[in-house]
Amino acid sequence: MELVVDIGNSDVVFGLFTQEEPRLVFRTPSQRDLPASEYEKRIRAWFLENALSYSDISGIIISSVVPNLTPVMEEVVERLFSVQPLLAGPAIYKGLSLKIKNPYEIGSDLVANATAAFTYHQSAAIVVDFGTALSFTVVSAKGEILGVNIAPGIKTAMKSLFQETAQLPIIPLEYPTTFIGRDTVQAIQAGILVGYVGLVKEVINKIKEQEPGESFKVIATGGLSLVLEPLKEVFDQTDPHLTLKGLHLMYQKQF
Repeated sequence: MELVVDIGNSDVVFGLFTQEEPRLVFRTPSQRDLPASEYEKRIRAWFLENALSYSDISGIIISSVVPNLTPVMEEVVERLFSVQPLLAGPAIYKGLSLKIKNPYEIGSDLVANATAAFTYHQSAAIVVDFGTALSFTVVSAKGEILGVNIAPGIKTAMKSLFQETAQLPIIPLEYPTTFIGRDTVQAIQAGILVGYVGLVKEVINKIKEQEPGESFKVIATGGLSLVLEPLKEVFDQTDPHLTLKGLHLMYQKQF
């Protein structure tokens, strides 16, 4: 089995692969001040709960957008599995051409999204990733990453609103039944969630306008990809594990 580790700003996500789809997925909060021993305990508990053996892991790839957690996770997996992990970065990007100014500026998770989208669909694609940041990764029909658009994620926007105001509460991520808020919860839901529907649609439309020669597949991924009900008609596919699958493909392309 191959172990895929995706270190994001909110969570560290682990996926175990024997084939194209992850066999098991485990997620734990990204805590920058947590020692390696604590992450090791969590992985040990996950393996114990699922009757897994450490010796079953034959390869590991790590993607990270949190630099200070990268060596921590390297230490953990090397100690547990006695396997040298492969680090996702420009040195291993194969099969995709990056039409951006600096390959080191694009997150390896976004390259993984593009890799999976192009590999599975063999067409131009826009991958909308609902994470800590809301990102739009644009891939051409030739397999080129044309660029990325980034906005604050839904939870990030809500957290900012809560932190910067004295009386507004944290609210549930539920799409509102009314577009005019009758109380504080409805007001925030209508403002942010309905607003994000418009944001996503407009960015996708503008990308399509700028690249009229491309016939884009629009793919959603990320933990909050199912929250915005009206966007279902916009997406050709929703795949919560697209990033993990892309990282697994990147690993396989090395061997």
